[in-house]
Amino acid sequence: MVLSEPYWDHHIPLPKLGPLHSRLVTAFVALICFINSYNGDFVFDDSEAIINNKVAGIVGRADLLCALFFQLSFLVYCKAFQGGDKKFPVLWIFSSILLCAVAMLCKEQGITVLVSENMLSLFLPKDLWTDFYFLFSTQIGGLVSSGLLMRLALLFLGGSFLLYARWRIMGTGPPSFTEVDNPASFAENVILRIVNYNYYYSLNAWLLLCPWWLCFDWSMGCVPLIKSATDWRIVWPLLLWCCLMGLVYQALCSQDSNKRRTLTFGLVLLVIPFLPASNLFFRVGFVIAERVLYLSSAGYCLILAYTVGYCSCHWKKHKVCAATLTLLCVNVARSAQRSQHWRSEQSLFTSALSVCPLNAKVHYNVGKNLADRGNQSAAVKYYREAVRLHPKYVHAMNNLGNILKERNELEEAEELLSSAVHIQPDFAAAWMNLGIVQNSLKKFDKAEQSYWNAIRFRKKYPDCYYNLGRLYADLNRSIDALNAWRNATMLKPDHSLAWNNMVILLDNTGNLAQAELIGKEALKILPKDHTIMFSLANVLGKQEKYKESEGFFLNALKINPNVASCHGNLAVLYHRWGKLDLAKRHYELSLRLDPNAPGTKENYNMLKRKLEQRQRTVG
Repeated sequence: MVLSEPYWDHHIPLPKLGPLHSRLVTAFVALICFINSYNGDFVFDDSEAIINNKVAGIVGRADLLCALFFQLSFLVYCKAFQGGDKKFPVLWIFSSILLCAVAMLCKEQGITVLVSENMLSLFLPKDLWTDFYFLFSTQIGGLVSSGLLMRLALLFLGGSFLLYARWRIMGTGPPSFTEVDNPASFAENVILRIVNYNYYYSLNAWLLLCPWWLCFDWSMGCVPLIKSATDWRIVWPLLLWCCLMGLVYQALCSQDSNKRRTLTFGLVLLVIPFLPASNLFFRVGFVIAERVLYLSSAGYCLILAYTVGYCSCHWKKHKVCAATLTLLCVNVARSAQRSQHWRSEQSLFTSALSVCPLNAKVHYNVGKNLADRGNQSAAVKYYREAVRLHPKYVHAMNNLGNILKERNELEEAEELLSSAVHIQPDFAAAWMNLGIVQNSLKKFDKAEQSYWNAIRFRKKYPDCYYNLGRLYADLNRSIDALNAWRNATMLKPDHSLAWNNMVILLDNTGNLAQAELIGKEALKILPKDHTIMFSLANVLGKQEKYKESEGFFLNALKINPNVASCHGNLAVLYHRWGKLDLAKRHYELSLRLDPNAPGTKENYNMLKRKLEQRQRTVG
């Protein structure tokens, strides 16, 4: 019997996904609702949460839940204003903080609802910008009696507690990221870092305005850094800040109080939820993530709706409505198109090639998807491009090395995997795969060392123990092989290959009684494993325990009736047992399934001669 093949570890991380494809459609629905009901007062609309439950990508459910509880927290907090400013129910404040906690557990951005509520307390009830000094110098008592200071204090304490709880959950420290995740945050020059951060902000703003270039991942060279003042892209941050300053000026200095309140609150909803993703307080693990604009799109909807409402008052309304409907139709079509991209991994990954052709992760994921569908030749092309774009992309090296090994291009596979472990010495999967390649190249000492390196970096690594056992079996170190496979089954009790190889090795070395014990122990854990039944049946047959062996053969065939070797070995059992008619039947079944089964044809011819002899004797 032949030992099972090596187990390969592809070590493929899931890509980080986050659809934005319905953002602008939602904005225009909110816009139309605003136009239809516009009467000069602020209108809060829940259409954002309702529509986005229909987003094709289910990966956005965390953002959906966060937005839902964000809005609920905000609406509950608004209840504190009912009945005027003189009194407010503390219960509503605590309910709002509780809903904020739920939003934060969905996504970290949820905590920003408390900041938005503080802005609501300050800017919407009172016209503080025009009378800031008077309010805080002569009306402190009025602030206390109105409950403003109490609300701010409760929100501050609640927010502080939630931040502390989140800090504890994260292990009292921020997560670690690499340079490929967020290149700008690793720039040594502070000025360049600030410039690139602002360029990222402008790209996010553009995605809100025109979500045409969408990609599931924006890391690994997708957005090259601005490294000089002559780079023309520096215009975009300047343009962004000019627009923001214009909005802020209108929010602070406009003579129209409704305009001030609407724009102020729109800016609050636009900017505040984006702050956790801005790199201002801590380093984030992405360049651009479309999902972080989900909450900010509420402020964008409000500002856009107010702008169109303003234009409809000063321009011809039919032209404004025509332009709005045209943009709505365009973005509905774009949303439908993007939803089609999200229907499958293949379409999603390939759609990113035109948006981020310099992104190594995009090529990596396209290659992985092709490899999963069996198109390894095409996968090699994309894996090579991923390595070319990012020469230290160890996961692409690992997967490319695996495919090259299967194509018997062992030298190049060894070179790639060696580079991967040199770049990332604690990459346990690459160490194990390197050991498999070195074993195939008959570099047994190096292979053994690679396996032990993998185990050193990943203590509980049953597949590596399994492959180490195969190496020892090839070197006729039976005891070491059995110990390695036993370690694999201790770490992973349902490791079928390790159990089966122990039975086979003990069978091949003549330890039939021990092989029987191991096989029966394995079947207690894996009672439906036909390969172990087959191996155990062979062991019992050699011990002339024909009845018991027959039972395991038949059970194995019930589970998988189309295994030629199982029919062939059962025929041998019947042949030895003297049940020649049953032996003939299973020899024929085996040859029907596999006409070239080794030894079966010879045994069948031997049986036919024996049957002919018996017929002549009877005659």
